[in-house]
Amino acid sequence: MDAGNFTNSSFSDYNSVFTKTLLPVLYCCIFLAGLTLNCLAAWIFFKIPSQTSFIVYLKNIVVADLFMTASFPFKIVNDFGLANWYLQVVVCRYTAIVFYLNMYMGIIFLGLISLERYVKIVKPPGTFIIHNVTFSKALATATWVFMMILLIPNIILTNKEANEDTSKKCIQLKTDLGVQWHKVSNYACIAAFWVVFLLMFFCYASISKTIYNSYRKFQKNNTESRRKSRQNIFSLLVVFVICFVPYHACRIFYTLSQTIDSFSDQTKYILFHIKEGTLFLSALNVCLDPVVYFLMCKSFRLLLLERFSKKASDSRRKSLTAPYSESIL
Repeated sequence: MDAGNFTNSSFSDYNSVFTKTLLPVLYCCIFLAGLTLNCLAAWIFFKIPSQTSFIVYLKNIVVADLFMTASFPFKIVNDFGLANWYLQVVVCRYTAIVFYLNMYMGIIFLGLISLERYVKIVKPPGTFIIHNVTFSKALATATWVFMMILLIPNIILTNKEANEDTSKKCIQLKTDLGVQWHKVSNYACIAAFWVVFLLMFFCYASISKTIYNSYRKFQKNNTESRRKSRQNIFSLLVVFVICFVPYHACRIFYTLSQTIDSFSDQTKYILFHIKEGTLFLSALNVCLDPVVYFLMCKSFRLLLLERFSKKASDSRRKSLTAPYSESIL
């Protein structure tokens, strides 16, 4: 076999140990953890009334994370090669779109939370529409509708007749219009991400300055309280940067490699693996969001601690009331 032909063949086939073994194992881990944590979060938020816009946005993130987590098993089974090529078509046409839709819903709601926190902490006391619960619910609904209009056509336009060869790359299942819509929707989502990122950076820089000035003026010696406030506020920003910035830093180049022919097979191979690795970091967000809920939402934290303290109390009560013969074993 010619060495050059071997190289071209290996780069045209995107399969590797990284994408077909390591990543599926990691996705299994975050699927189990994410499903457990987000079901628990949903159960707790079900008990918290939507009396503030902050709670409304957090509840929407929980919904988005649950739908995003639900798409993982299809990717896991497909990447492990445990099903035939029909499952790859299902992933391309449906579950990948569900994944991206809910990922960007989560990103947008994180941005809205940042804006809500900024207005509450930085701006002088007053009535702002962003704190109106009815407005927040309407804005959340409008956001879901807009993102569905933007991304659902990617399902409709991924309708070329599929076979084992064309199913290997999702872009080959799209019509000409589908390729163009894929490009437009990808760039729109990337733009939305960077707008949210800049908004969050501005909001948290302003919040940090306000907190610093406040404690400097009124509570010079309360360093522990100031540390906790800064920790809680910046936990969201840290999670956002870890999960989403690496992926969006490379996504523009990956989208270009899918939609124009000037990229070599080797470059496409490298960009695909970078995209898959950074996409895993984005998926990891479903496990880290519950940490943000615990740090930032007092109602969530109190109910969670109450639930576990009650379990501990019940467990101790059972051990104390157990028969004497058992207790001495």
